[in-house]
This record gives sequence, C-alpha cells and structure tokens, in this order.
Amino acid sequence: QVQLVESGGGLVQAGGSLRLSCAASVPLLSIKAMAWYRQPPGEQREWVARITRSGTTNYADSVKGRFTISTDNAKNTVYLQMNSLKPEDTGVYYCNLEYILENYWGQGTLVTVSS
Repeated sequence: QVQLVESGGGLVQAGGSLRLSCAASVPLLSIKAMAWYRQPPGEQREWVARITRSGTTNYADSVKGRFTISTDNAKNTVYLQMNSLKPEDTGVYYCNLEYILENYWGQGTLVTVSS
C-alpha cells in the first residue's frame, strides 16, 4: 500500500521561508509524478507545483519564482521550498503521488503566514 507522510508546516511571518517534505513508501523512480496542492481556509483545493519522474517541473502562476519543487530519490522524498511567503499562501498543503492508474494523498500539513 502506498503511504505519504508530510511534514514541515508551521507559522511563519510574511517574507519568510518554509520547506515542506513528503516521504513516500515507494521508490520515486517507480511513479509517474509527484505534486503539491493547497487548500486555503474556506476555499477549494488548488494545484501548486508538480514534478515528473524525468524531472520536468510546473508551477501555478501564483507561486512561480517563489516556490521550488524537488526530489531526493535516495530518500523517496519530495520537497517544496517556499520563499517570500505571503499571507495568501496560508492553507493546508497536501502531497500527491501519481502512481500507476491511481493518485494518493498525504494527510496534509498546515502553513500559516502572518502579515
């Protein structure tokens, strides 16, 4: 069974940085892609960033230039480095794993950016 464990969320001031981690129970080289989503309070979940097995990355316009998605295949872990954080970045961040014919989700980690 595929399992994802997220960590790294917390409270940070506007302009600060935070690094999220998502550890997978399967080798990253065996999956199609991994992605990060977030859900602001009272709003719908939205896509943030994605990285494929080959290393191709994509970002939502709202985070482009500030966030960086990366992987450590030896640790089966995907990261989201978040810089220049804004209050609008506040929300629960979820790791998503695209595996074979199904997608799997982590439990989420809360990020709060104060103004």
